[in-house]
Formats: sequence, C-alpha cells, structure tokens
Amino acid sequence: MNVATAAAATRGLLLTQAGQAGCALRWDAAGQCWRWPDPAGSHLYAWPAAPAAPGGLRMSEGAQVMACCESGRLLLGLGKRLGMVELPQPGQPGRALQAQVLLTVDPAEPRTSISDGCADRHGNFVFGTANTAQDQRPIGSFYQYSRRYGLRRLALPAVVKASSIAVSPDGGTLYFADAARGALMQCDYDAERAKVGNTKAFAALVAPGAGAAITDSLGNLWSVQGEGGLLVHYDRAGAVLRQLAPTPEAASALAFGGDGLAQLLVLGARGGLYGVPPDGAGKLAPGVADGLFDDGGSASTTVTHAQSD
Repeated sequence: MNVATAAAATRGLLLTQAGQAGCALRWDAAGQCWRWPDPAGSHLYAWPAAPAAPGGLRMSEGAQVMACCESGRLLLGLGKRLGMVELPQPGQPGRALQAQVLLTVDPAEPRTSISDGCADRHGNFVFGTANTAQDQRPIGSFYQYSRRYGLRRLALPAVVKASSIAVSPDGGTLYFADAARGALMQCDYDAERAKVGNTKAFAALVAPGAGAAITDSLGNLWSVQGEGGLLVHYDRAGAVLRQLAPTPEAASALAFGGDGLAQLLVLGARGGLYGVPPDGAGKLAPGVADGLFDDGGSASTTVTHAQSD
C-alpha cells in the first residue's frame, strides 16, 4: 500500500455550525438533507434545515449512532440501547424527541456502549460496542440487528472500540476496525445469515486511530483517521488514493449526498459541517446510497414527537 501520498491542504467550506459535538453523519434521501446527532447537547440537526427547525430538534438523551429507516423514522444508538424516533411534521408541536426503545445490548456488562454502526444493503443494522471504562480491555463486540431475526452477534474479534463500520456497494463485504489499535479490516458478509468469514486486514492506517468510514460507488473506502481527523481515500485493494485535511477542527464523520450523491460533506468534532471543494479533492466518484433499516415501512403512532428550539 502506498502511504507516501501527502495530505492535501484543502479547506472545506463551512456550511453550518450546530451543537457541541459531532459523531455520525447520514444523508436522508427522503428528507433531502444531511442529518447528525449531537451526543453532548442532546440535539438532532439537519442541513439544509427545515424552516420549522432551524435550531435542530431537542432529544431527551444524546445519541452516538444513527441510521435512516424505510418509514422515514431514525434508528439511534443511545448508550447501551437501540431506539427508534419519528420526526415531527413541520409546525407540529410536541415534547423533546424521545426514543421508543427496541432493546438493550449486552445488559449484563455495564462497561460497554454502542460506538458505531450503519444499515447494510438488506435492511439490517450492523453496529459495534466500545469499552467505556478506564481498563480499556477489548470487550467490545459487533452485532447485526433486524426486525425479522432480532439481535445476532457477528463472529468478529473483540475490540476496545468498534469503529469504521461500512458495507461495500454490493453488500457482500463488511469493513470494520478497533479505534484503539490495529488496521482497517474487512470480511465476507452474509446479511441473511449474519455470518462473516475470510476476515483479514484491508489496509494499514495512515494516522493512528480509525474513525468513521464509508464506501463510494466504485467500492473505494473513505476513512477518518487520527486525532486531527485526516480523511484517507483507499481503492478497493487498500492502496491510498488521496489524503485530505478539509476541516480546521478534527473531522468525526463524512457522508455523500445531494444530486447524484456527488457532494461529500464532513462533520467536525465540534459540530461544524463542511463541504469538500471538488477542485481541492480532485475528481471524486459519487457516493453510494446509504442502506435503510427495514422497520416495517410505516411510521408508528406510539413514538413521541419533537420540538424545535
């Protein structure tokens, strides 16, 4: 793998500054906006923002992980729990957004918390956990959750903090990492049976510490790395195509969206949302649509709604 490619000094355009912290970023095709939760400020933000919610939606608790659902609801990782929330209609009054809890993950182990995840290409949610205690032992695991089968543990190595969870465009390869150590990994992934195999290293890290990851339409992998949030773009064989440092704050997540999924946005760790300028990044392949979690396809009336600030 070529790791000699220097990081381009490309500064992204600040689109909005919202909240206290950034973690997960997703393109909501139905809402035609990027969405992200603020785990520190307990808000849910969107850009472009709806006129009825310019300051975001208040949540009853902070979320670290998020996926869009077929019904238009959002699936959230809330500490040790997975929960579902329904977005309010424009102008609809209500209380702070409160999740309908679906399950608690590893309830007998108080040290773990959901740390990363995404919907796969078959309507399931693939996610992992982290050890939040000071001992930093590798007790985090990887799981698949679905409406049909419930929670199933994936036979992947234990980690200190699960990260870099992404799925190839065809859905047959799963990428993952331990944010505390090691390389980017990959494995064969059978979504129907929740089976993995042929686990191996995908690529070495350019900067220590693997963060969020996504794939593009060509099957290349984008990876956030290091304390400064360097963006590293790998081809399907694990060779470095480019390195970018687009934000003045550390990058925490990234997502393609917009017309043709051609715009790459980066979420900063302090809540800044930045557009990567095409002239600075060079010609980029467009993204691939995020998978949608199969929640039955119709919104529930039992989930409480939200209020904009």
